[in-house]
Amino acid sequence: MSIVTATLGYPRIGANRELKKALEAYWSGKISTEELLQAEKQIEQYNWQQQQDAGIEKIGVGDSSLYDPVLDWSVRLGIVPSRFRSLTGLERYFTMARGQEGIPALEMTKWFDSNYHYLVPEISDYPLLPPDFSDFLAKIASAKEKLGQKAVPILLGLLTFLRLSRVEVGQDKIFDELAARYVDLLRQLKDLGVSEVQIHEPALVLEEANQWRQYYERLYDSLATVGIPVHLVTYFDDLGDAYPWVVQLPVAAISLDFTRGNNLDLLCRYGFPKDKQLGVGIVDARNVWTVQPQPLLATLNRIQQVTSNLCIHPSASLQFVPYDVTREKQLPEPLRQVLSFAVQKLAEVVLIARGLKEGNLEELLKAKEDKWQAFYAFSPVNEQVQKRLESLTPEQLERQLPYEKRKELQPQLPPFPTTTIGSFPQTPEIRQLRLKLKRGQISEEEYQQAIHEEIAKCIRLQEEIGLDVLVHGEFERTDMVEFFAQKLAGFAFTEYGWVQSYGSRCVRPPIIYGDVVRLEPMTIREFKLAQSLTKKPVKGMLTGPVTMVNWSFPRIDIPRAQQAMQIALALRDEVADLEAAGACMIQIDEPALREGLPLKKSRWEEYLRWAVDAFRLASAGARPETQIHTHMCYSQFGDIIEHIERLDADVLSIENSRSNNETLLQIAKAGYKKQVGNGVYDVHSPAIPSVDQIFHQLQEGIAHLPPQQIWVNPDCGLKTRRWEEVIPSLKNMVAATRRLRETEGLQCSN
Repeated sequence: MSIVTATLGYPRIGANRELKKALEAYWSGKISTEELLQAEKQIEQYNWQQQQDAGIEKIGVGDSSLYDPVLDWSVRLGIVPSRFRSLTGLERYFTMARGQEGIPALEMTKWFDSNYHYLVPEISDYPLLPPDFSDFLAKIASAKEKLGQKAVPILLGLLTFLRLSRVEVGQDKIFDELAARYVDLLRQLKDLGVSEVQIHEPALVLEEANQWRQYYERLYDSLATVGIPVHLVTYFDDLGDAYPWVVQLPVAAISLDFTRGNNLDLLCRYGFPKDKQLGVGIVDARNVWTVQPQPLLATLNRIQQVTSNLCIHPSASLQFVPYDVTREKQLPEPLRQVLSFAVQKLAEVVLIARGLKEGNLEELLKAKEDKWQAFYAFSPVNEQVQKRLESLTPEQLERQLPYEKRKELQPQLPPFPTTTIGSFPQTPEIRQLRLKLKRGQISEEEYQQAIHEEIAKCIRLQEEIGLDVLVHGEFERTDMVEFFAQKLAGFAFTEYGWVQSYGSRCVRPPIIYGDVVRLEPMTIREFKLAQSLTKKPVKGMLTGPVTMVNWSFPRIDIPRAQQAMQIALALRDEVADLEAAGACMIQIDEPALREGLPLKKSRWEEYLRWAVDAFRLASAGARPETQIHTHMCYSQFGDIIEHIERLDADVLSIENSRSNNETLLQIAKAGYKKQVGNGVYDVHSPAIPSVDQIFHQLQEGIAHLPPQQIWVNPDCGLKTRRWEEVIPSLKNMVAATRRLRETEGLQCSN
């Protein structure tokens, strides 16, 4: 029996979000380039030390990043679109990530089915720039100095890179050139004394992997000539039909994810090569729950019947979980004892390997079983909400009137109505306000008064700018999921449980640990205040049930569908209260609808059935006169348009400015009949879009959709932007819309 331990990546933001703070200080000119790079290096070395101290034998290194690893590999491979080539160094790097005036950033979308956003490589300009792996090689040299042969470089696989890219030149030509660059990189790593590399190819779990088979075989045949052992890493799902040929690729080890998909069945059906090591992704890297002993033991027993040459590791990079649960002193003890963050998952990997070697794993896991039983006894159960779900009828998922009829009853607005997605800048003063309340330095009444003043300012500002449909600004909300979760029973919250969403953006996903129940109205006070200050319609703002589940850490022993439907019932009650308070428009955001889609199309139908039903349960109780909005962003929607249509929302707002109108074109091509908010302002860039730029974007919209279908809005919420960026951008958006109205000669109509 041969058993070793490994990691496939680690959280890279720092235990106290040091990277976020350094990036924002750098962008505001408060620290130098050297200080920024030093901050990244300190986080990297801290991460290495944690993994070494835990007893991991093969530590994945080289995965740290100033913004996004996919962007890093674009730059290293020389894939830099022409609009960035006049820039150099970090100015080029961050402009590719965030854009600047006159230079739009790369498109951003979701990394497989996670809430991490990556920057989409554009392979459009040929010839490519020369490759430059110097930063990566320096990271590896530093890791080897610190860790010795424990350091295993992590490379993003070429075929996954290409699969996630926008390729606008000949694919074969690009593949051959980039394959040669990968071979050269492996040679340089071999010269550094590296004894093994991890190459991550999660694209192998996609159903179209078989279509790329010849490229995988050609690539890995070439890499094998270098003579450095390759550990081929897959995750997020099973290999499916590709399993038989993938396990025959000329590599030393192949990792499979045993927490998602059906890799266990494939392994038992087809076997595993005796000359390869099996990487066993058995500790869930995508959720915060500790291993459950009985399912774990059953899985490992079946694996060992096939092969005993094992590498035990998390199912993927640990970037998707927080650092250390022992810091969370405020969590109830029965819950905290069954949670596992990155540090605890390292310990689980080591414990599993030790138990397999010593033959006493079941005994070692007994303490975990006891903790799970204590948690089950503690976990809240609400019979009332369970009975409500059991008694649901199909009629409760249907609006009272079809779209064409209720549209005539809804508010009359100017052509191309202008609005925003919901949030406005969360300034340091706003964050300080919440901190003072938390520390007891101000009273609840003083806090509420200050929030009310911010709402009043925001309403005045929107009226001055000339927006048609207003929002209250969401100043009372820390996060679009956390805010609602804090008002619902069944959720728990961390103090230090940060994970990276993209760049400097970090979130603290709540934990669903019991039945979800609304305790009281959640948004009525702020809505009433905002609507009392204007005669224009103010949208009620809610986060949808699917996004609540997908952007939380859900229970692993309860179906996500059940958890989403419980949240939907709570939102349904909130919709009724908003209507009673005078809301004629209610936005129920579902940006995570697409990201929760299973990676294999054969599993889409079940997910989309319950996801759409959950949204409809939340929204369908609204009166016909109430206009239901939803918002989706940074995902590809063309292949699920019919399901988005089934949501039966009256207005769908989309991200569009970074995607070269691709999302808009997909919607138009699919014949979408309801209203569409054309995202014309990239809120993830500090650049202020000009009137001309927005006007041309709007012209593109009316070239593909009837004018009466089009709304005008930013790509997403404005929470992370500064007022000095937001105000001129929104003014330009309104000015461009007015120009379009004049150009088209349109009068006020629904």
